[in-house]
Amino acid sequence: MNFHKTNSMENKTTKRIESIDILRGMDMFLLVFLNPVFVALAKAMNLPFTNWLATGFVHTTWVGFSLEDIIMPLFMFMAGASMPFAFAKHLNSGSKSKLYRRIIKRVILLWIFGMMCQGNLLAMDPSHIAFYSNTLQSIAIGYLISAIMLINFKIKGQIIITSGMLLVYWAILSFVKIDGFGGGDFTADHNLAEYIDRVVMGRFRDQSMVVPFGIDFGNYRYTWIVSSLNFGVTVMTGVFAGHILKGGLDKIKKVKWLTFGGILMIIAGLLWSLQMPIIKHIWTSSMTLFSSGICFLLMAFFYYIVDYKQHDKYLKWLKFYGMNSILAYMLCEIVNFSCIGESVFHGTEQFIGGAYYYALIEFTNASIIFFILWIMYKRSKFLKV
Repeated sequence: MNFHKTNSMENKTTKRIESIDILRGMDMFLLVFLNPVFVALAKAMNLPFTNWLATGFVHTTWVGFSLEDIIMPLFMFMAGASMPFAFAKHLNSGSKSKLYRRIIKRVILLWIFGMMCQGNLLAMDPSHIAFYSNTLQSIAIGYLISAIMLINFKIKGQIIITSGMLLVYWAILSFVKIDGFGGGDFTADHNLAEYIDRVVMGRFRDQSMVVPFGIDFGNYRYTWIVSSLNFGVTVMTGVFAGHILKGGLDKIKKVKWLTFGGILMIIAGLLWSLQMPIIKHIWTSSMTLFSSGICFLLMAFFYYIVDYKQHDKYLKWLKFYGMNSILAYMLCEIVNFSCIGESVFHGTEQFIGGAYYYALIEFTNASIIFFILWIMYKRSKFLKV
């Protein structure tokens, strides 16, 4: 881990796709700023329209998809989109050993960061350690799978293996049945991904507790072990988008390919959902295609606006988040600056009411994170793993 500083020589030799940084920044802005602030404000206003808009910032209970549900897939997708550019220098020089060392280092750091974000390293309580339960860890495993494919297979092989992972996941959950789990049962308590997580992780699964007669898994229903197959697929769809952006096509043709691919995946995901529902909690194959299709369309739109039309004047601030996305995520998950807002605005609650006071504190917390990222960007300091 290090804070990397860009310089003029690097900027001259490395042409960045601006839309990648800006779209990644929009994803982090939704998570770090807009979500907490708008939800708190909507609760304070308590109007039918704002309450309806706020429902988009809540994860779907089980089957279905909301605005909030695209944040994690898009984060993973964007990790993949940058990989063909990041790997090109190493692959062209043939220095695979150096590249593998870099990959292993990044996977380990992302895994540790994920545990920190879940609080598993902050408390240092062995009885509450969960090894695999965070977005950064899903990115780590998806990145590892994608990196191995990107290094060792041509694009055709990457497509075949990626499709195979989608189908393997589908087949496992649709046809394998053990102890009343699986066999096409996609409910929260009886899908096979849930069973495998319980068996493999046991008491190290998030929110599990050891009780006199075994392990109580509580109401936690996110799955990770089998779902890792489709984590890899999600990152690989980003890699395919990166291949398109890096290729020699005209810019408008790149937009068309991204748009066509996005529409095709959304349709395929919706059709697949007739048999395997769109469920983010267990990362079903239909959800993977559907969310990746949305990511493709977003990438097409931002590439068209930013890199083709160059209408990015009012979007550049999103790079504060996009070029320090790991730092933005960790600040949001680990550090709470509410005490600063509570100190500055102490005594105002009696005048504006508890709900608006809470919204003001959320706004203060999000604004401080924005300020930190702005300072880091202005000083060209970026957290690299």
